[in-house]
Amino acid sequence: MQAFYSDQFVLPLPPGHRFPMVKYRMLRDALAKQLPDICLQEAPCASDGELALAHTPAYIAAVAEGTMTAAAVREIGFPWSLAMAERARRSVGGTVAAGLSALEHGLAANLAGGTHHAYADKGGGFCVFNDVAVTARALQSTWARTYRATRPPLQVAVIDLDVHQGNGTASIFKNDDSVFTLSLHGDKNFPFRKESSDLDVPLADGCGDTDYLAALEDALEQLAQRFETGFVIYLAGADPFEGDRLGRLKLSFDGLQTRDRRVLDWCFSRRIPLVLVMAGGYGVRIEDTVQVQLNTYRIALEYWQRWRAIRS
Repeated sequence: MQAFYSDQFVLPLPPGHRFPMVKYRMLRDALAKQLPDICLQEAPCASDGELALAHTPAYIAAVAEGTMTAAAVREIGFPWSLAMAERARRSVGGTVAAGLSALEHGLAANLAGGTHHAYADKGGGFCVFNDVAVTARALQSTWARTYRATRPPLQVAVIDLDVHQGNGTASIFKNDDSVFTLSLHGDKNFPFRKESSDLDVPLADGCGDTDYLAALEDALEQLAQRFETGFVIYLAGADPFEGDRLGRLKLSFDGLQTRDRRVLDWCFSRRIPLVLVMAGGYGVRIEDTVQVQLNTYRIALEYWQRWRAIRS
């Protein structure tokens, strides 16, 4: 199973910054030690052409050249630097590369990604470029070139289970019937001005395993009824965890593993390829966030082995 990383590009954040940049390297170290069947590869750098599948040329140039306004930089939450711009491109490139691998092998992953608060013309909420949107359109383009004469266009479903609504993704695809955006998120959590996804499931503060999993089951049933999914981008956020600083939900380790297994089983039972991205996670103990993500990868590896068995 291929998984792409970009943790060597570390942002120079000021002291006391609340974004846990160290979690990416911690996850890669844990995967290398505990799940050696996962093939870890450095994420490629997304090109201007790839970014332009979802972002305006002016915004791409402003990030590259450091000419964003002070307000735009504050909305992202990271100070601009060359490292910030490089890491943002690598985060996108990792998801695109994982998506292409998943088209061939059934399942692949990006150890980062899930930057769903980025709009076509601006960033926000620790998200510079929207890797989900770029990847959906990159895969659709690749699919069209490969299968134009023999198969219908690729329909992509975004299953966003980060605790925060994917407002940027919803905005980018609001008039695109070839992409279905599904978001389960905290109703009272960031972003406080939400966009309309194709299916939004707002959850009350304190929502625990039972209610969350029932909501997920209903959402997956609606997705099956409303959309002919050919590929899934799964944002497996660790921030619904009960020990998350920013989450406000109360899912347990077991509940999150059940969530992951249900999404991967929904896809595998329909033979729908899936790319996995990690999205948010801000644990009071960052080790707990990494454990949630490691559990996700352990389950994903099981399903990748099932894909390998049917494709060998």
